Amino acid sequence: MLHVTVDGQPYAVTQAWAFGGIRASGRVNGQLYTAQIERQGLALRVAHDGRRIDVQVLSPRAAELLRLMPYKAPPDLSKFLLSPMPGLLVQLAVQPGQKVLAGERLAVIEAMKMENVLTATTDGTVGELLAKTGESLAVDQPILSFG
Repeated sequence: MLHVTVDGQPYAVTQAWAFGGIRASGRVNGQLYTAQIERQGLALRVAHDGRRIDVQVLSPRAAELLRLMPYKAPPDLSKFLLSPMPGLLVQLAVQPGQKVLAGERLAVIEAMKMENVLTATTDGTVGELLAKTGESLAVDQPILSFG
């Protein structure tokens, strides 16, 4: 039997599941359940009754050490236009210092013989152009910054 606490709520879980299996079933606090499980990097995604949660399964020692790890916030990329896919930058439709409105064309990327138009999501001012027309772009590569 497993004893799990989620948001301060204790649960007693009996299960028929082997690590790596895609289906788990058993009882939670006496009630029957069946859940689908898939691996997502270091976490497991558990889907049951229309809900999904991501969990980590750790030994007590690993959980203790994880609590001691400092949190490293991801970089703020909201001031950049990032390439959503690998492809060729065929057009930059803006210049540094230009004011743009939400929905306005910023750049065009060609990928798999299709042109993908990238537009502004909010109003703003173009800062610096970080890529050049004709350049091959990688996924999440910055194309331009907003000032």
